[in-house]
Amino acid sequence: MDDIMDVRLKSSSTLAFVGDAIFGLLVREKLANRDMPLKKLHSLSVKYVNATSQSKQYEIIKNILTEEETEVFKRGRNAKVSNIPKNSSVAEYHTATGLETLFGYLYLKKDYDRLNELFNIAFKKISEEL
Repeated sequence: MDDIMDVRLKSSSTLAFVGDAIFGLLVREKLANRDMPLKKLHSLSVKYVNATSQSKQYEIIKNILTEEETEVFKRGRNAKVSNIPKNSSVAEYHTATGLETLFGYLYLKKDYDRLNELFNIAFKKISEEL
């Protein structure tokens, strides 16, 4: 239980920092199963790992989040950010940061089953759109 308490005390920016890496790794792991050149794999991964796509992926899973997960997401979404990419809106960037915060939280909490469950639901649905 102490580990969980420590994770809850982490700043949203720290959770988002970890979540960004985890999200990118999960995407790359999925794409690694596809037989295509590295350049094409990279281009495809960029379609999943960007604020616009991550914002859409949050919309896919938002209704199945627990109260605790929603609270963590909102902490990340509402955090102050300094640099917003030109190719996404402020709202998309904040939502993507919230999603990364949630993924970082679940990872550091060692709730890998839930992390993978949420990721797989969002990835499958967004893959149909790309």
